[in-house]
Amino acid sequence: MNFEHTDDRRMLVDTLHRFVREKYNFAERQRIAASAQGSSREMWRRLAELGAIGALFPEASGGFGGGGFDIAVVFEAMGRGLVLEPLTGALMAGQALASVGTAAARTLLEELIAGQTIVLLAFEEAGSSADPARIATRAERATDGWRLAGTKAVVHQAQQADAFVVAARTGGPAGSGQGLSLFLVRAGTPGLRLRTYPMIDGGRGAELTFEDLALPASALLGVPGEAFATIERAVGCGLLALSAESLGAMDIAKQATLEYLRTRRQFGVPIGSFQALQHRMVDLLLEIEQARSAVINAAAALEAAREVRERALAAAKVTVGRAGALVAEECIQMHGGIGMTWELPLAHYAKRLVMIDHELGDEDYHLARFIALDPGIGAAAANPSHGPTP
Repeated sequence: MNFEHTDDRRMLVDTLHRFVREKYNFAERQRIAASAQGSSREMWRRLAELGAIGALFPEASGGFGGGGFDIAVVFEAMGRGLVLEPLTGALMAGQALASVGTAAARTLLEELIAGQTIVLLAFEEAGSSADPARIATRAERATDGWRLAGTKAVVHQAQQADAFVVAARTGGPAGSGQGLSLFLVRAGTPGLRLRTYPMIDGGRGAELTFEDLALPASALLGVPGEAFATIERAVGCGLLALSAESLGAMDIAKQATLEYLRTRRQFGVPIGSFQALQHRMVDLLLEIEQARSAVINAAAALEAAREVRERALAAAKVTVGRAGALVAEECIQMHGGIGMTWELPLAHYAKRLVMIDHELGDEDYHLARFIALDPGIGAAAANPSHGPTP
């Protein structure tokens, strides 16, 4: 397999790294995080101008990328800068809009790519564990369209959104992928209530409550009751994005720790000369490279058959969840007490690495999903007396 990026992709990577280094430095990031909005519309527009949003979608949808590696390089750059703007939610919403393919959806997606609007996917609920089949929010037909009732949990930067792509159940039994539909809900629609709060890793999140919210018939996106595959594919793109973001954050934490080991001195020598710390750092580097391999595999499998794609994505999320927690813990420990100070960027990278594990399903959830997606493993687990033949 050729692991070299195309010239266009390398140019995009260089541009985004320079933007993060010069325009989205740690001080600016902290200023944005402390603001009432928790993110910046101006930075959102700049990211659009640089092509960061357009790279997430194919040419047929108005973008210029859309492949797994396009998504990975954009979010790895975002992870290096702890970028707060809601690119993951917009990526998932945009993928859903692209799948629908109606004229209205295409227009909204074009506005999203241009940085003129922010559209976010709202599908997770309390207790759903990132499983679309466990969605409980309901939409019922009304004489003039639809009535939406339910709650969505932890929608990042929701107060900045102009619209939401909302997953709701229009039929099918609870716990089933059947009967799921997608609806476009504009911000400010009567019956939509946001409860916002600061996130531990920066920015703001919100709980969305739909109180008998009335929607026109045109708010339905796609065929009613058949949105499961669209939601799963959109969330898969989000899993790849989070995994790549984690990889970028791990790289920066690693670099900061290596520099600290080279410069911090005890007993008249750099602490990096101590063999025990060298061994811990080597273990850390191996874990990061294993995570990088998992992200590459997931990016390559994004357009593969469903089972292959979902297993690769689950494997990547498990790997970055484990490696990210290890990097956060080890880098802080090797820094000593200073590693926990608010002024040191490392502490914020550590928090983000830990929180990524909990977004769109944690390590335990995706490990169970990885096993369930493999018929051989699933059968052996169900019937342990029939183990593999030596």
